[in-house]
Amino acid sequence: MNYKDDVEAVNALRDKYKTLTAEIGKVIIGQNDVIEDVLICVLSKGHCLLVGVPGLAKTLLVNTISRVLGLQYSRIQFTPDLMPSDIIGTEILDESRQFRFVKGPLFANIVLADEINRTPPKTQAALLEAMQERAVTTAGKRYELGNPFFVLATQNPIEQEGTYPLPEAQLDRFMFNVWLTYPKFEEEITVVKNTTSDYNADIKVILSAEEILYFQDLIRRVPVTDNVLQYAVRLAASTRPESENASPSVKQYISWGAGPRASQYLVLGAKAHAVIHGKYSPDIEDVRAVAPAILRHRIVRNYKAEAENVSADAIIKEFVK
Repeated sequence: MNYKDDVEAVNALRDKYKTLTAEIGKVIIGQNDVIEDVLICVLSKGHCLLVGVPGLAKTLLVNTISRVLGLQYSRIQFTPDLMPSDIIGTEILDESRQFRFVKGPLFANIVLADEINRTPPKTQAALLEAMQERAVTTAGKRYELGNPFFVLATQNPIEQEGTYPLPEAQLDRFMFNVWLTYPKFEEEITVVKNTTSDYNADIKVILSAEEILYFQDLIRRVPVTDNVLQYAVRLAASTRPESENASPSVKQYISWGAGPRASQYLVLGAKAHAVIHGKYSPDIEDVRAVAPAILRHRIVRNYKAEAENVSADAIIKEFVK
């Protein structure tokens, strides 16, 4: 990219972000916080878990974001009979009697793992390994995945019959856990009006894969002061019941707190949040802004919390201040 320095690049990214959200807004009505969280994940080289009831445009959101980012998009519908080879790919014997690897849908830039908790742990593990390594190994050969590579998984919080909940160690691979809510009345009016007419949004590509990779590296170069770094680490540590910084609610309701990966994501997320809002370095407010989505799936509530119906978000709200 032809920017004279990182300051100019940060300004360019901020302007690109505004254009991106405007373009996505042609299709996705409302859900501004969700769009922001997904784009922060992309810029931070993270993965995102979306939790919401059916019909909240989760698939459309991912499809639209992939179009404005100019990335190759792949959707995998997770089912109980899905095998690891169905997502990774498989070796076949071709006409010349040679084994040839046929790539699966995982070989894309943006992968939508729809209803990830509907498939058995063996297939979940294959996806999550690819998320961590950004490569797959089959028949002794290693194959690199797309670059950039971003997994957006969805879960339905209502139906729990026939599901295989993700273990905490696998949930930890996701940078953000984002909850989708129902649209406001006026937003739903617009959604219904657009989807029941011949309205067809003209979506333009705003960022190329090369630009995304450049901006991902730029986010890593954003400076962070020691007090912000210490706040992020202290925040993650305060979710651990045995920590001296743990609040009374954490000691009372939490069995296990967030690990060091949460601290890393708090800093990275704060950097991306700062940049898209026109700042050159994150402050404590940026850490607070990304904290709920980073911490809510990394703390394990105990039986007392479940019995008293105390949510993870309610506990987080107490100490994110």
